[in-house]
Amino acid sequence: METRTPNRLPFHRLAVFPVLMAQFVVLLIAALALWQRYGVVAGYSGLCGGLIALLPNVYFAHRAFRFSGARAAQAIVRSFYAGEAGKLILTALLFALTFAGVKPLAPLAVFGVFVLTQLVSWFSPLLMRTRLSRP
Repeated sequence: METRTPNRLPFHRLAVFPVLMAQFVVLLIAALALWQRYGVVAGYSGLCGGLIALLPNVYFAHRAFRFSGARAAQAIVRSFYAGEAGKLILTALLFALTFAGVKPLAPLAVFGVFVLTQLVSWFSPLLMRTRLSRP
């Protein structure tokens, strides 16, 4: 019997989906606020910073939540490690591409919205639909 059972839930039905949507909303609001307050350069710089945080998280969610069930425990652990490694590499790559290719750029806006978008994950237990029950 196959121990690696792919998760059959569509991506938008995963428990992590509300967290990703909250990150998307936060990055849009922050980018719009920067655009209104400081101009176009700060706005798209903030958008880039938010996307640098969001896109690797989407990749991690896709990689990490592919498998389910007790028989797939080793596959789940491997997919979490692979997802986290890919997330770190993708984050570094996106930062490098942004600072090398986007001119003019407001670095403070990039890092500010990046950190703000990452902070949403601190509140992920409040946003996730499924709750883990204690024994």
